[in-house]
Amino acid sequence: MALKPLLPLLVCVLPASPQTSGLPARETLSYSIEWRLFTAGKATMQWTAQPRDGFQLSLHVESAGFVSKLFKVEDDYSASLGPGLCVQSSQSATREGSRQRETKITFDAETRKASYLERDRVKGAVILAQEIDIPPCVHDMVGGLYFARTLNLEPGQSVQAPVSDGKKAVMAKIEAQQREEVKTPSGAYKTIRYEAYLFNNVLFRRSAHLNFWLTDDSRKLPVQIRVRLPFTIGTITLQLEKRE
Repeated sequence: MALKPLLPLLVCVLPASPQTSGLPARETLSYSIEWRLFTAGKATMQWTAQPRDGFQLSLHVESAGFVSKLFKVEDDYSASLGPGLCVQSSQSATREGSRQRETKITFDAETRKASYLERDRVKGAVILAQEIDIPPCVHDMVGGLYFARTLNLEPGQSVQAPVSDGKKAVMAKIEAQQREEVKTPSGAYKTIRYEAYLFNNVLFRRSAHLNFWLTDDSRKLPVQIRVRLPFTIGTITLQLEKRE
């Protein structure tokens, strides 16, 4: 079971340059991760605006408790985003069970190419090296959550945007579905529930549903994220514990 939260990236009539003025200059979000009613781990997401109109983000995920004894997970991800939240580069170091990988991706807006390099951290061998075509502006999966926070969708509305993991570039759909109250360790929130269509042979071949809940206010805090996988794997839920 991979505990990496696969966060949204978006989708149908979208401004080319999202308005980022509403995003915080700096923010740290801490989440608990639950899998099959077990406390499975922790996730920490950090966001920082850069002096020259860019953004830096990072995500750390680690397993905990019973799940950690079965399958140790420790993943680190970071990305640099441009003024329009277009990803410029990303890198990740993952440890999932016995597998340890390092991945670096460069997104070049001028050449419209993404260069992907994945290595085995134990053997030092190249797992995959490739280059793909991308649009001038594309969003990574983690930065996509912040991109979603720049949108003003009412339930029933949807948007489109280009999304890439460095191996594939797609147009993915996200729709605002309905208003719900969500209770998390950090409190109860009035939210809007969204679904991002990244699975089922869109960006990922795997069958799954990805929902996330943003507060129904100007902050648009991501207070809950849920990936519903087939019954044999189960549902993974992230809930906000703390915001700094």
